[in-house]
This record gives sequence, structure tokens and C-alpha cells, in this order.
Amino acid sequence: MEAIRQTYFQECEELLLAMEEGLLALENGADGETINAVFRAVHSIKGSGGAFGFEALVRFAHGFETVMDQLRAGQLEAGGDVTALLLRAGDLLADHVAAARDGGAAPEDGEVSAALAALAGAEGGDEDFAPADFEGLDFVPLQIVVEDAPPAPTPMQGWRIRFAPHAALYANASEPALLLRALRGLGDLTVAADVSTLPALEALSPQAAYFAWDMTLAGDIPRAAVEEVFDFVTGQCDLDIAPLTFLLVAPPEADAPQIVPLAQVAPPAEKAPEKPDRKDGESRQTIRVDLDKVDRLVNLVGELVITQAMLSQRVAECKIPRASSVGNGLAELEHLLRELQDSVMAIRTQPVKSVFQRMPRLVRELAAQTAKKVHLVLEGEATEVDKTVIERLGEPLTHMIRNAVDHGLESPEERRAAGKSEEGTVTLSAEHRGGRIVIEVADDGRGIDRARVRQKAVERGLIPAGATLSDEETDNLIFMPGFSTAKEVSNISGRGVGMDVVRRNIVDLGGRIVIGNSPSQGSRFSLTLPLTLAVLDGMVVAIGGQTFVLPLTHIVESLKPRAADIQAFGRGRNLLNVRGAYVPLVMTGEILNVPDARPPSDGVVILVESQGTGRLALAVDAILGQRQVVIKSFEDNYRHIGGIAAATILGDGRVALILDVDGIVARCRDRIADLNDLQPTGT
Repeated sequence: MEAIRQTYFQECEELLLAMEEGLLALENGADGETINAVFRAVHSIKGSGGAFGFEALVRFAHGFETVMDQLRAGQLEAGGDVTALLLRAGDLLADHVAAARDGGAAPEDGEVSAALAALAGAEGGDEDFAPADFEGLDFVPLQIVVEDAPPAPTPMQGWRIRFAPHAALYANASEPALLLRALRGLGDLTVAADVSTLPALEALSPQAAYFAWDMTLAGDIPRAAVEEVFDFVTGQCDLDIAPLTFLLVAPPEADAPQIVPLAQVAPPAEKAPEKPDRKDGESRQTIRVDLDKVDRLVNLVGELVITQAMLSQRVAECKIPRASSVGNGLAELEHLLRELQDSVMAIRTQPVKSVFQRMPRLVRELAAQTAKKVHLVLEGEATEVDKTVIERLGEPLTHMIRNAVDHGLESPEERRAAGKSEEGTVTLSAEHRGGRIVIEVADDGRGIDRARVRQKAVERGLIPAGATLSDEETDNLIFMPGFSTAKEVSNISGRGVGMDVVRRNIVDLGGRIVIGNSPSQGSRFSLTLPLTLAVLDGMVVAIGGQTFVLPLTHIVESLKPRAADIQAFGRGRNLLNVRGAYVPLVMTGEILNVPDARPPSDGVVILVESQGTGRLALAVDAILGQRQVVIKSFEDNYRHIGGIAAATILGDGRVALILDVDGIVARCRDRIADLNDLQPTGT
């Protein structure tokens, strides 16, 4: 039972996300399918909640479901106060689910429940029904009348359904009429009530179930769709679903159609079955797997990669030719391990939609608090990334969206004065680029006011009053702890604890963040993150007798410089001439305090892209090869060291440090900034 409970709560998470997405869409005049989706989500949560005895959850969801049912029937119109109330109800339903999951006290829902009941009562009748009075009522079975039958024999595709609820179905607050209405949404439904077991009034028990329904559902409808309607009353009713087994035939001499069993009709010529193509959006078969099991599988694959590297190392030491049977076997093993690793990593990936879905609600509330008109555009929601990365994206994106609405976008009056539309636009997008995921938050607001940023930084003592900063360095001041340009503290901003959290979280994920700023036109924040936190492709390099790994995603090219290409400037500062363009040259061994590193003219230079600084050259002694490495957390096992991102185990069993390009840049930022200021125009 506990396993079933956990499955229920996992399904609730998905249903609550679908519910909130649908409720937010109601404000934009959503169609009936969106309303149906919200109704189904609430109904599903309520139905299974009743099976587990979550009475408070079921009671609240029933009132919520009643209002959604009236929306489906056209008795209520979505928008305005109705949508606002439904969003509050959605939050409370999520609180009820959390309380049921954690065993806590049910949330106080009296105010919202009363508002839902009032809304339902005002538009569609009160939920407090009067006692039943059957005196003078006659129960007449419905008659099926078929008119205008086609002249040729036509099979009636569909299902014959017998539905007889048990008393437990009513005790769990399920409503048969809603199930019948859901069936009607699938196709042409004919219903006949079976009241043969209804006793005399004096023998009637209010807690018993007497009614049953015989139904004919016509149409090309999958059986799974019919069964789905009754998913949450399984075990609480007698249900029989059978395909229709007759044809409607209208002979020329007959005035009315006749029902003929299929067995009496000559079967049509057999046709080879066509294999249906899977269409986008169709559900696929899935299973639920504990994430710990997936993590263990990922770790085992990582150990296999290390073992394979060790075998390759031993074979190389024994000088076994690569063209030998052993060499060919190792090459095949490496290929299979790569495919196995990619497949295992794909199991952990999820679309970023689960994070993006939270943002429309956030933008809606921020727009109301700031009295601004905001339109949120979501792009690339299907982009997949490692689940661990997704789980840690929520907080940074929330901060960035809040800043975009509160600081980036102007008020409607300011936008009109600037010749812009009153409605500002915030764009949240995701895409795969160069083996990494790039997430961007952009707005068409006022952009970053660099003069105000400098002024605030000086006032808060973050920089000296006479500091000379480039535009890029000025923009990056907003990431400093305690920095804020808000004129007054509010519940949205002003504390100076937003963007520094963003940068720290992104760096912890092995990513980087870059600002694009156009004054009066808007700003763009680009987050570049690894697709996975488990493995990476890297170039193995030697520096002063030590072995390091440089992530391939940073590397542009490698070259062996001539002494004439290296230009010294000042003490310990160098530029490298790369085909007429000068880039800062970083003595990597010196920055990492590695002794006996070779001078650049005797070694190799690797051109890399860094956050903010752009392209620069890292001097190393030699390139030892390229390989896939398993990431081992350095901070968890030791402590943080600037310029070092993580560690890995090489094929010979040694530990190699994985370089953090942006961390290296941070350790010599003052030198690189000075050198960038010396760049000739156009280089």
C-alpha cells in the first residue's frame, strides 16, 4: 500500500503542474480542452485521494471540481476574479496534497471553500441538497431512436458499457454524472438508467447504491480512453466494457433501419493492417524508477569508463599493437561504453518545461504587484537536461525573472513616453549549443543603467570611487553580494541577495553567466550549463610534471607558438599574436602555483572561451590526449580551490584535476582586464 501511495503522490506532482498550466491559460481565453485538462487533473487527485481516506483533500477538491464542471458546461466564464479564485484553490489543493504526503495538518481552506461554494451556488446550484422526495416520480427507461440510417451497411464502431456504482463510490465523493459527461466528450453517447433494484421509498437507504447505467458509446474510440474515465473508481463499481457487435442496415424496402448481428454479415475483404506511425504528443509506455537506482547505474557506468581507461593504459604499456585482436576488442569496448553511457545519461534527462511552467504564475503575480503589463514568452521547453541540473535551476531563474520584471521593465507610462508598447516582454528560452545547454532570460526594458550601478557600488563600498571599469565589469557589479539598485526595500527586491545567489548557483553547477546589455533596449542574461554533472569530454594536458584535464566545451583550438608571437608587456604580462589578433596569454602553471612549468615558446598554447573575458590563451607544457572522464566532486572530498572545478581518475589510477577556465580567469582578472584595454582597434 505504501508503494501505491508514493505512486499517487508522484502522479499528483504531474497533475498539479498540468492544473496550474491550464489555469494560467484560462486568462487568455483558453479552449474547452484546457478546461477539461484542469478538470481531469482535479478529478484524478480527488478520486485517488478518496481511496486513501484523505477526507479533507477530497472535500476541498470536490468543491473545486464542481466549479470546473460548471466551466465545462458553460455555466461560468473564465477570467478575472474566477481565474484568480481558481489559482488560489490550486495552491490550496497543492497544500492539501503536501499535508497528506507528509502527514501534517490539513491547511485552512475555509475562506476559499466558501468562495468556491458561493460561486457554484450563484451560477449552478448549491451543493447543500435538500432531502430527496420521490413521491409522484415515475422512472421511465430511455428509448434509443436511430434515424436517417445510411443506405449501405455501416458498422457501429464503439462500446457497450455497463456501469453499476457501489456505495463506496458515493462515500468517496465521486459523482457518476461527471463520469457520464466525460464519456459524452469522447463520442456519441446514449444512456439508459437501470432502476430495477430501486426499493420502495420506506426501504430506501441513503448510504446504499441502487442505480446502474447501460450505455452505448459510438465512434472510433480507443478502449484505453474509455477505461481512463473510470480509472479512479476501479474497485468501487461493477464495470463491463465490450465492443459493439451489430450493424445498422436499411434495406431499400424497409422504412426503418434494422439491427443485424455481425455474424450474419459477410466480412469485408481482409486488408493488411497498417502500422500506425507515432505522432508527436502521443503518450509512450513508461515505468517509474527510483532515482537512487538510476544514480547507482550512472556511477557504475562511470566506474566502467575508468576501468576501460586503465585497461587501455596497461595495453599501451605492454606495447600491444592497436591493430591486434586485443586492441580491436578494446576499441569496440570503448565504443559500446560510449553508447551505454549516452543511454544511461538520457534516462536522467528531463525537459526544462517542469521549471519553465512555474514562471507564468510568477510573472502574473509580479505584474499585479508592480502595476506593469508583462507578456512572458517561453521557448525551447522541450530541451532536455540532467535532472540534477533542472532541480537546481528553479531558484536562479526565479531571481532573474523577478529582476527582469521589477528592474528591467518600465511602467506603462514610461514605456509610452519612450515610444514602446505598454506591455513589456520577458523571454525565457533554452537550447542545446556546443554540448551544453544555454538558457536565456531577456527583456525589452530599459537595460542596465551603468551610471546608477557604479554610483550604488561606490555608495555601498563595493568599489573605490575612482575605479576604472569597462562596461562589462560594470554590468557584472550586479552579481556582488549586497548590491541592489532598488530605491526602497520591498517584498520583491532591495535586499541585495538576488543576483549573487544566481551566480553562485550557476558556478556550483559548473556553468557561467554572461550579460548582454543595450541601454533603453533591454538586457539579456545567458546561462551556459553542462548537460550532465557526471562525465565530460576533456583534453588531458601536462603542466610542470602534473596532469590536468581541460573541458573540451571551452576549447577553441590549440597551437604551438613561435617566440616572435609572444609580446611581453610590463611585469608578468603577455599577449599572444594569433593570426594578427592579440589575446591575453595566461601562464597557467604560474596561476596554479605549479613549479617547473615550461615557458610558452617551449610548450603548447590552448585558446579557450571564458565568461566575460572572451577568448584567451592558456600556456601548458604538452597535450597528452583527449578522453572522456568521470567527474568526482573536489569540494565534497576536500575544499574549494580557485581555478579547479573537480577531479577525475585516470587510466593509470592517478588523480587529475579538472581545470575551471572561469576560475583561472578570476585569479588573474586584473591582468587580463589591463591587457584587453590595450587591444588595437579591430583586433
